[in-house]
Amino acid sequence: MSAGDFRDDSSASLPRRGRRDGTVSRRALLVGLGATLSWSRAPSWAFAETPPTDAPGPPTKPAVADLAAHGRRLGTAGGTIRTLIAKARDVRYLSVYGYTRLVGYDAALNLRPDVLERVDVEGGRFTFTLRQGHRWSDGHPFTTEDFRYYWEDVANEKALNPDGPPAFFRVDGKLPQVEFLDPVTVRYSWDRPNPMFLPALAAPRDPLIYRPAHYLKPYHARYIGKEAADAKAKALKLRSWAALHNRLDDNYELNNPECPTLQGWVPRTRSPATRFRFERNRSYHRVDTAGTQLPYVDTIVMDVASQGLLVAKTNAGEADLMFRGLTMPDIPSLKEGEAAHRYRTNLWPVARGSEIALYPNLTTTDPAWRQLNRDVRYRHALSLAIDRRTLNNTLLFGLGTEGNDTILSDSALFEPEMRTLNAAYDPAQAAKLLDELGLTGRDGAGTRLLPGGRPLEIVVESDGEAEMVLDALLLITEFWREVGIRLITKPQERTNLHRRSIGGMTIMVAAQGLDLAVPTAIMPPTELSPAQPEHYSWPLWSMNVESRGKSGEPCDVPEVQRLLDLDRQWRDTDDAAKQAAIWREMLTNHARNTWVIGTVAGALQPVVGADRLINLPKRALYSWEPTAMIGVQRLDELFWETGADTRAEVR
Repeated sequence: MSAGDFRDDSSASLPRRGRRDGTVSRRALLVGLGATLSWSRAPSWAFAETPPTDAPGPPTKPAVADLAAHGRRLGTAGGTIRTLIAKARDVRYLSVYGYTRLVGYDAALNLRPDVLERVDVEGGRFTFTLRQGHRWSDGHPFTTEDFRYYWEDVANEKALNPDGPPAFFRVDGKLPQVEFLDPVTVRYSWDRPNPMFLPALAAPRDPLIYRPAHYLKPYHARYIGKEAADAKAKALKLRSWAALHNRLDDNYELNNPECPTLQGWVPRTRSPATRFRFERNRSYHRVDTAGTQLPYVDTIVMDVASQGLLVAKTNAGEADLMFRGLTMPDIPSLKEGEAAHRYRTNLWPVARGSEIALYPNLTTTDPAWRQLNRDVRYRHALSLAIDRRTLNNTLLFGLGTEGNDTILSDSALFEPEMRTLNAAYDPAQAAKLLDELGLTGRDGAGTRLLPGGRPLEIVVESDGEAEMVLDALLLITEFWREVGIRLITKPQERTNLHRRSIGGMTIMVAAQGLDLAVPTAIMPPTELSPAQPEHYSWPLWSMNVESRGKSGEPCDVPEVQRLLDLDRQWRDTDDAAKQAAIWREMLTNHARNTWVIGTVAGALQPVVGADRLINLPKRALYSWEPTAMIGVQRLDELFWETGADTRAEVR
């Protein structure tokens, strides 16, 4: 990115605020709608403090959703959306796919201001301009005091954050200078560009670099004294004021109905419960071009049901919107219930590098396996011995894309070699490579022998809840047996799998592949190197990078060190052309070295929506990052068709 201005040009001053229906002047909103985000060499600002008022409503300059420009309809307010969750804690995912961010991706994966009116970037200096008159859900003004409170009283408060601010705030290990210039302007300044900053703010899990200061100060030791703060915690049987503060500071988990939020819906139910209710935030910052405040839907209700019943209950019409917890094998069952229960099953392509990927652990503590996993001939042999066509036909109905774990062709960074190199089915070549490695000895069952005489039995560990991965391993077991390799599966609880991985105890892990599979150049390539925490192929190197050398092991494989060097180069520039070249070199490095063994991509995600629920796309990319599940498709723009059963009251 060059020096310039990153703004929401759809905003326009509103002549009045505080109406119950959230509507504003249509004429005022249409001002500037034809413009798009732009970069200018000479940024300018206009500062004005919105007078305090208890009346709810959008900011003076709201974010304007031009639905027609994206083929969507203007909606009408009201009604309830019902959905299902597998456990009470899953209410937190509403903060993911509700997707209210300071800056966020749109459906075309362009980065745009959202909560912020404007972002000005010049080298390593980022100036944020808040929307005048913006308020928290409880009506209190949202100002730079909320950013100051986060920075000084949360991120840099040892009792709350022993490790200090998140990594994206550090450039060469240094934190930024942070200035709070006036109630609506905050500036972060580094000595050089920080291309990690804005993408981090658009992440599926919001880093929330602001907090409701007015709500949290009465529980913070700095403001009421440690003794008084600890006494409040003790009254609730908590250890310290920090524990109480962390419990109340709840804009992600959504378990505290008293915590003010900027999101589209405000939690109204406290756990434990089997039904959770969220009500429309009447201070929400977005409106449509007719002046109607979003979100359109008044209420979201989440009912808790066991994982095994999610499909059956969706099939029975007990959800108006459902996607998380549904998988591709569920599609036939979901289709059966469409006519009777008035819903449609949309099939969204899953934007993932590989549905099933194998991660040889190059930092495993077993010396023999470490040496073997680090040999590129061995990794190529494992890849060439997999019949991806059979996997595709069996697991993805033949609709998938076979090959490496890499980005999808939907990304402008994609090149065909990234998918195909060293990924053909060639068991004869695989056997030849294994012979070259000296693995020619066999036991009575035909399994090859390691140099020390142990059979070549690969224990592949996985998350026990990942059914497609487990099904794939059954097939891969047969493929590898043909070349003299025995595969032993070891499914387990996910937390235990991570613990074993970072302890160097795994030999190989089976999991889903590249998560950021539709990147643009400005998205960080962290997942491609040990810069990513807890990467299954090199967990001890990742630990070393994350701890800045305090734990783990330094990388000692030149080709992987090159990935780390490229990751640093990406972080050192805001030139999108250079960033794109770095992405491509890293992806080519992966294809040539097969650090991760991909199999097949292209699963379809069922996204079920009631027939009369309007503005839900029939097709869109589905992923954790960057789309935040359905988040970039804007849940707040869904509405019930006029005359529909809006389920205004759920009984």
